[in-house]
Amino acid sequence: MKKTLLATALFAGLAITGTANAYQSEVGGNYSYLDPEHSGGVSQFGLNGTYYFNPVQTRNSPLAEAAFLDKASNVSATAQYGNNSGVKNSTYGAAGEYYIPNSQFYLGAGVARNEVSLKNTPVDQKTTLYNAEVGYLPAPGLLVAVGVQGYDVKDGGDGADPTLRAKLVTQVGQHDVNLEARGVFGSNNNRQYYVGGDYYIDKTFSVGADYTKDKSLDQDQWGLTAKKFIYPNLSVDGRVGFGDNYNTYTVGGSYRF
Repeated sequence: MKKTLLATALFAGLAITGTANAYQSEVGGNYSYLDPEHSGGVSQFGLNGTYYFNPVQTRNSPLAEAAFLDKASNVSATAQYGNNSGVKNSTYGAAGEYYIPNSQFYLGAGVARNEVSLKNTPVDQKTTLYNAEVGYLPAPGLLVAVGVQGYDVKDGGDGADPTLRAKLVTQVGQHDVNLEARGVFGSNNNRQYYVGGDYYIDKTFSVGADYTKDKSLDQDQWGLTAKKFIYPNLSVDGRVGFGDNYNTYTVGGSYRF
């Protein structure tokens, strides 16, 4: 299955504080550029949207983590599109998260379709991607989830592998910290690993770092990230990634209402 690491260009801004309000929807967009060492660059544009079943209460949490800390059930949709030198690559999908009321259990699932076509050739690859997981929150701000991630290539192969991930939002001194890790444990070196973290300078501004390893492609990448809420309902973000044979850059923004 074809995989592409899409990354984000580092955005920095002055950290200012603000009073956040509840919100129920969020929409955003991004632009990504992959810069290989020995070939031309690849651009891709993305759109995303999330609807929360109940208004998200931001309280005194970092604005970027408000929905997670509020255990806000939601549905979301994403779309990515790129057309580079006659190679069209598009992905669109939907997902949902559900925090079971009056319990510490969590359910999540998603499905997406990736389509790749080459100009003036019969090449047209269509792949269905899916995932599902069950999680538990043993302590405030901590989620541990197990699940499955799979793919099905039209007129091709398919497969499914178990997953494990954890997310923790806590305080270190006077500042908030977000820590995340995820693993896909496939056979025959079809394994993927991700670890990342964010340090919140204040409730509106974070800087972070991450590392991704894909053993099936024998590729890995380090990244630096930043996210800034210019206003309580408007944010900008970015990432720059460094790989052995390529670098990646992305800038994005989102609006809450």
